[in-house]
Amino acid sequence: MLVDLKKEQILNIGVVGLGLIGGSLSKALKKYTSHNVYGCDIDPDTIQAAFNAGAIDFSIEDGDFSMCDLVFIALYPQKAVEFVKAHSNRLKENAIVMDLCGIKRYVVKELSPLAEENHFIYVGGHPMAGKESWGFQDTDGDLFRGASMIITPSDQTPVWVLDLLIGLFADIRFKTVNRTTPESHDSMIAFTSQLAHVVSSSYIKSPRALAHNGFSAGSYKDLTRVAKLNPNMWTELFLENKDYLTEEIDTIVAHLLEYKQAISTNNYDSLYTLLAKGSEIKEGLDK
Repeated sequence: MLVDLKKEQILNIGVVGLGLIGGSLSKALKKYTSHNVYGCDIDPDTIQAAFNAGAIDFSIEDGDFSMCDLVFIALYPQKAVEFVKAHSNRLKENAIVMDLCGIKRYVVKELSPLAEENHFIYVGGHPMAGKESWGFQDTDGDLFRGASMIITPSDQTPVWVLDLLIGLFADIRFKTVNRTTPESHDSMIAFTSQLAHVVSSSYIKSPRALAHNGFSAGSYKDLTRVAKLNPNMWTELFLENKDYLTEEIDTIVAHLLEYKQAISTNNYDSLYTLLAKGSEIKEGLDK
């Protein structure tokens, strides 16, 4: 029988992976809701730190989430899939499971049939929030304040599940919840997030970066901020979204070559047009 959980009901919520996202989620849940939080992490020190910070009420070390109404999986994509596959038979029947991975097609493809086979409700998710650091020591209960939460439910996702999740995300201070498809998510995220990290990582490799002190201001800081990243996570995210990301890289390379051509040939009119068009697009986006 499908259990229709109510938004006002006290839930048992599991969080797998207590790094920046999972740990911040746990802190937000304890700060802004009355729900019980069950934490799971491979590092005993992280579990202890989460207890000390009041981020979790209980720890789960054996993968038994049979008491949880809702489980968030805050692991890298491949690990998230592996974890759910290994523990899907220890989930409460009709429990809600949401991954928080930065790509969606791969995870949704793997977990959707698993949910049907094992009688839990799966919804893909991606919180659009983060820092240039990772690990529980950098977690923040207000990390999601004003942020967007992206979800990729299927046409079969019960309305009450969406209502419950939307209410919960509002409780922990997300500003919006945007519903989309895994394909649309991965296409857009290649541009809004992944390409920015590729460009920043490439830009910082200039030999002049070692001698920039005294010659840099806001532009340099803005462009280099996300060059400091978790290479393990971003390598996996890039490779799992390589089709959309390489398309975006090809696009920006083509535009860079336009600027190079205009500058190298001293073509004032062409360069002015390129710059003016970029400024016009940015002004339109800011309105």
